[in-house]
Amino acid sequence: MAKVGIGCEPVVGSLTPSKKRDYRVTNRLQEGKRPLYAVVFNFIDSRYFNVFATVGGNRVTVYQCLEGGVIAVLQSYVDEYQKDESFYTVTWACNIDGSPFVVAGGFTGIIRVIDAGNEKVHKSFVGHGDSINEIRTQPLKPSLIVSASKDESVRLWNVHTGICILIFAGAGGHRNEVLSVDFHPSDIYRIVSCGMDNTVKIWSMKEFWTYVEKSFTWTDLPSKFPTKYVQFPVFIASIHTNYVDCNRWLGDFILSKSVDNEIVLWEPKMKEQSPGEGTIDILQKYPVPECDIWFIKFSCDFHYNAAAIGNREGKIFVWELQSSPPVLIARLSHAQSKSPIRQTAMSFDGSTILSCCEDGTIWRWDVVSSS
Repeated sequence: MAKVGIGCEPVVGSLTPSKKRDYRVTNRLQEGKRPLYAVVFNFIDSRYFNVFATVGGNRVTVYQCLEGGVIAVLQSYVDEYQKDESFYTVTWACNIDGSPFVVAGGFTGIIRVIDAGNEKVHKSFVGHGDSINEIRTQPLKPSLIVSASKDESVRLWNVHTGICILIFAGAGGHRNEVLSVDFHPSDIYRIVSCGMDNTVKIWSMKEFWTYVEKSFTWTDLPSKFPTKYVQFPVFIASIHTNYVDCNRWLGDFILSKSVDNEIVLWEPKMKEQSPGEGTIDILQKYPVPECDIWFIKFSCDFHYNAAAIGNREGKIFVWELQSSPPVLIARLSHAQSKSPIRQTAMSFDGSTILSCCEDGTIWRWDVVSSS
């Protein structure tokens, strides 16, 4: 288990807004009565950068952000098969021909791959033994997705062929629910996961990559595929002392958050000889007041210049990620926004921020042009 190094104090950001960017509310939608747990822009396909999806209850909805704050509903999918489904997570992926998929999972543990072209379920993935807390897409190969589950495992899937390629679990795996997972932006072999065992684990697929490649050409039944277990992570970090519910790569660094009102940026320093061990350099901390309940996720713009995170009082904090000390770009609050914000979504260039809330509302904030 990697430990925090001595003698390097992290730089903590100041909560005084820099007024670098000014945002204002341009729309508020009441999607329904059920809590909305996830909202995500499509960064996979440049034709649809202004398209986003939300999930709440047994519904997946696709919208488009238009000029002047307008939000248009494009399509809606209701899970008719599983009336008790409550989706917790959604991601964009695509088929190998480039057609967009919306992939959602939640309470029932079934992953639904919805073909956004024809609004039909393309495939359903059954494998997880419990609910799914997060699904993410491999940006370099967007037909690969990874899912984090309450069953203490992370699974790698091919949405094109429907194959479960790898299961990250076992001797060195998580010892409680896995809450978040992310693909490395440039090292295609690497993922990071975190969860209710308070740890962050980095995994490598390098020695299993032939199976990933095989998954694209497999013609037999998906159930016949030789799914492999990855039992040992290459790095385990104890950064937090409580549930870790969101982690993202920032280059080779990692952003992670727990229930203690801050996002932490840290660097894992591996020991090549001994997998799983090494040291941690905590670089920066981004405070987020009243962010002390679990299952609140932050989001970044495409180039990871900024992160937006909501809190349990309906406020949003926008942090500049790549400055030291961290700069608070904006603190967004509105008299009617009082409900916990489960997730935010930043648009490609960060000029639009969406939040989805416990009370079933979607809020749209747009940058106010300085002219």
